[in-house]
Amino acid sequence: MSSHVISPNTVDTESVHTGQPESDGYETRADRLRKPKALDVARAVAEQHGVCVRPVVRERVDLDTGRIDYVPVPCGSTLTSTCPPCAEKNRRLRMAQCREGWHLDTEPDFTPDPPTAEQREVLEVRADLAAEYTELRDAGDVVGAESVRDTVAELDQVLRQLGVRGTLPPLDPPIRPVRKRSTRRRQDVPNLPRRPVAKRTVGRVFAGRYRPSTFVTLTLDSYGKVHPDGTPVDPDTYDYRRAARDAVHFARLVDRFVQNLRRVVGWDVQYFATVEPQRRLAPHWHAAIRGAIPRADLRAVAAATYHQVWWPHHDEPVYGGDRLPVWDDRAKGFVDPTTRVGLPTWDEALDAIGADPDATPAHTVFLGPQVHAKGVLGGTEEAGRHIGYLTKYLTKSIDQVVEPVTDRQRRHADRLLAELKVTPCSPRCPVWLLYGVQPKGARRSMEPGVCRGKAHRATTLGIPGRRVLVSRKWSGKSVADHRHDRKAFVLAMLREIGITKPDTPSARVSWAPVRPGDPAVPPRDLLLLKAVAERVRWRREYDAALLAAHGQPPTDSSAIPHAA
Repeated sequence: MSSHVISPNTVDTESVHTGQPESDGYETRADRLRKPKALDVARAVAEQHGVCVRPVVRERVDLDTGRIDYVPVPCGSTLTSTCPPCAEKNRRLRMAQCREGWHLDTEPDFTPDPPTAEQREVLEVRADLAAEYTELRDAGDVVGAESVRDTVAELDQVLRQLGVRGTLPPLDPPIRPVRKRSTRRRQDVPNLPRRPVAKRTVGRVFAGRYRPSTFVTLTLDSYGKVHPDGTPVDPDTYDYRRAARDAVHFARLVDRFVQNLRRVVGWDVQYFATVEPQRRLAPHWHAAIRGAIPRADLRAVAAATYHQVWWPHHDEPVYGGDRLPVWDDRAKGFVDPTTRVGLPTWDEALDAIGADPDATPAHTVFLGPQVHAKGVLGGTEEAGRHIGYLTKYLTKSIDQVVEPVTDRQRRHADRLLAELKVTPCSPRCPVWLLYGVQPKGARRSMEPGVCRGKAHRATTLGIPGRRVLVSRKWSGKSVADHRHDRKAFVLAMLREIGITKPDTPSARVSWAPVRPGDPAVPPRDLLLLKAVAERVRWRREYDAALLAAHGQPPTDSSAIPHAA
């Protein structure tokens, strides 16, 4: 019987000590599939450095040298699911916008500049041409009238370049039908005192030094009892129809609340607000309001605020299934599939409502009885918490904020979405065809009952408008203005240490979108890594500027304003 002698040099000491079999270097398919792709690694590095992961590639041509570069431009998405770096940058800009306008202690100046002599001169010429156009049109001189129209269009461009804003009067003003609506208030809501609205947006000072502002939350009315998870106790009696319609018209209701509030308090109330869903999936309104407003006034205004929707009634569908209206080229509109009789147009349906003295609104939206209000002082930790709460969910879509986790929650969301699918969201909504009315601007490409508007999507749950609502006189700045401010701040810091970065390239350049499938466009991972390298260089320069100015660099890479 022979014995085998094993040399120590041939023994895998690690496998002996660990008890693991010796690896022969072979990889299975599962091993290979678990390895990250190069694009995934580039995306992770881009996210780490706050670089847009879904850039839009633009072609930049140097008009002096003819050199062509492909530049990744940030996508600007506001959702983390699409692009986390861009969404976070947008959220920070919104936080800055909210903070800047909430506790102003001086009245912002929005007084328009007086018209210049050149603006007045050009507008006088336009007025003469408008009168000449009317004479030529009435005389039947088509050629002369078109020539004048072209000249007026050129003058309109000149006026825009000279800084004139607003709508210029058209040469052929459209004839709009005048539909009268009853202005009498409903008898089932309390009346409100009406005061002249003063030209003031800044709140009062209390005790000679305190100027508090207000944080308000408004909700919609109840549609039935719900469990703590937001699902209805009795789904069969829960009013899904009213819930869907209230969500679609919620923005108009909030506008009416602000109008009523200004008339009650007697000054031009300004607000920064966000719209978020509750657990029951109904939208509610969080608002930072400048100035102090008594809770009693807020509750009184909420109880007296409503919005009436003067649309054709749409309680029961007229068409559905295989029987749907069809487009008729002769009638240039939709007709009944059986009788071939044209459906009433949007204007005809509204005229019928106006001609009926007993007509009632198709829907009326009310606010719920719960009004939460709190006074907040500027510059305090509490103010920072409320600003963070206002912008907490801006990087998530509506369905991500209240993502269903149980079967009961999924059934509730599905029933609400099913009701939204058959709820018209606007006068141009193709869903109107299900109720026997042609939507405004009906065309052949419309599919009866199928609307691609935001209100019918699962990601919005009936909220068709913007998630952030900011009044015009809040801070006098848009998100783009705040982005420009951050860039200007960093450029000024860099100039202090001798780094000059001009706002515009020195060379004359031309920008254009890239053609799909252009082989000259670099792959996305290469563009991401190029943007990361530029970001790292910016970070070094920004740290150097901060060390020179304050002696302490930032710890958060997303705090580099000019990288946005």
